Amino acid sequence: MIEPHAPAPPRVPPHWTGPARLPVRPGTGRFLVLVCVFVCAACGLVYELELVAFASYLMGDSVTQASVVLSVMVFAMGVGSLGAKRLRWHAAAGFGAIETTLALIGGCSAMALYAVFAWTGGWGGVWADGPRFLLVAFSLAIGLLIGAEVPLLMELIQRIRLQDAGGAVADLFAADYVGALVGGLAFPFLLLPFLGQLTGALVTGTVNVVAGGALVLGLFRRDLSHRARWTLLLVGLTVLGVLASAAALAGDFERAARHAVYGQDVRVAVQTDVQEVVLAGGTDGKPLDLFLDGRLRVGGRDERRYHEALVHPALSGGAHARVLILGGGDGMAAREVLRVRGVRRVDLVEIDSGLVRLARHDPGLAAANGHAYDDPRVHVVTADAFGWLRGAPASAYDVVIADLPDPGITASTKLYSQEFYGLARHVLAPGGRLVVHAGAVTTRPRVFWTVAATLRAAGFATSPYRVLGHDSGFAAGPDRSAGASRAPHDWGFLLAAPGRTAPPLRLGAGHSRTLTRAGLTADATAAGRTWIPGLPASTLVHPRY
Repeated sequence: MIEPHAPAPPRVPPHWTGPARLPVRPGTGRFLVLVCVFVCAACGLVYELELVAFASYLMGDSVTQASVVLSVMVFAMGVGSLGAKRLRWHAAAGFGAIETTLALIGGCSAMALYAVFAWTGGWGGVWADGPRFLLVAFSLAIGLLIGAEVPLLMELIQRIRLQDAGGAVADLFAADYVGALVGGLAFPFLLLPFLGQLTGALVTGTVNVVAGGALVLGLFRRDLSHRARWTLLLVGLTVLGVLASAAALAGDFERAARHAVYGQDVRVAVQTDVQEVVLAGGTDGKPLDLFLDGRLRVGGRDERRYHEALVHPALSGGAHARVLILGGGDGMAAREVLRVRGVRRVDLVEIDSGLVRLARHDPGLAAANGHAYDDPRVHVVTADAFGWLRGAPASAYDVVIADLPDPGITASTKLYSQEFYGLARHVLAPGGRLVVHAGAVTTRPRVFWTVAATLRAAGFATSPYRVLGHDSGFAAGPDRSAGASRAPHDWGFLLAAPGRTAPPLRLGAGHSRTLTRAGLTADATAAGRTWIPGLPASTLVHPRY
């Protein structure tokens, strides 16, 4: 039985209250709404990418951070779309309020994340997870506001001229997706290199509030009450003032936050095409610290011990006239290679030309690497190590030194894969050796022995060893905001040679100032005690770190 149609309950507003009273023709009005959709979509994607990038810089593990941001934001967008149904009867005022709030939250998100990381991330305990909680909170809030945009814009565009729902959705989504494309390209190619993350986010918020305010107060002002118009105008101007003030103070804020993170001896802080490079100390007798994307890469008290342990066992085991260094743009590994007699050529493959320029010309860093780049035997190639090895000549090098970022960093996993080591084996001459920095043995033995298993899968036999250090700095892996570990700080290395016979650990007479043969033997024994059997190899399609 078909029930008769029930009348609508009283006091329910009708779906349409009549065509909007516009100051322009309907066709122009529709075009302006679509332009606003385009701009808001671009701003929304910039907020999203800014959160992903900033979380990756501050907390590492870009895959995890991107997954958290994207999943939380998409979920929140769905919730925001549902919530926007309650605002349909006040679409113009609701849209103006949402854009103003979104501009404030999205524009200030980068600065707030950096502040929490800089001033509370080192407190330990629950404070160590503050940046993660704030990341989720910003993703949720921005997603809710972005999700509420499209239903309200649909209501506004239908107020101008009623059309079928499919056509209206197609128009809105077309403008939305094209705007997302522009925002996605503008972030890495314009905002990030020219404005930086802090100012770039603030500028995006400014564009957002201006676009939303112009649409509501310009095109739909007759739909607003006198009080609503003045409230939106005053709140919008206040948000613009906040964003402008923050942009004016961004430089001072960044310097203060940088000092809170790196200490008071920061001399150089540059954003290259690849990463943020920070130099602290290195002059007036102060030890030099080099940070790459917030990670302590070179510690003034320990760098010589690290680089001697990386280089000299590999060069003491046989021929070493032709040496290939993968990474090592700071020049420290090259310095140690050049100290060994018999080295005729050193090829250094570094992806970051900005780091190499600093290593050549910065007085502190150039002094620390012994002006290695001035030696005519050193030849620098700016390239990704993986891609460069694919075109490298076979059997061209006696020793390959992999001085690469830690395997626990997502971007580095391909440089610790079975495929990468297969390419490295291809360029080794008969009797050649490969040495790999494989992370901390004591605190992350599973990562270390996974590197060893991957080398074996690529046809190498390995000799593990480690050296102890003093500088803790940031954790080398993906969890930089965690409190400092109480375990001894060390570096783990794997000396490898093609075949089934592990290369012997030797130390040439006079090669090292910080290592001894007895100490190296003891460190190899200590590393061997942490062995974890049965670990699978890491590959490009199945990274294990």
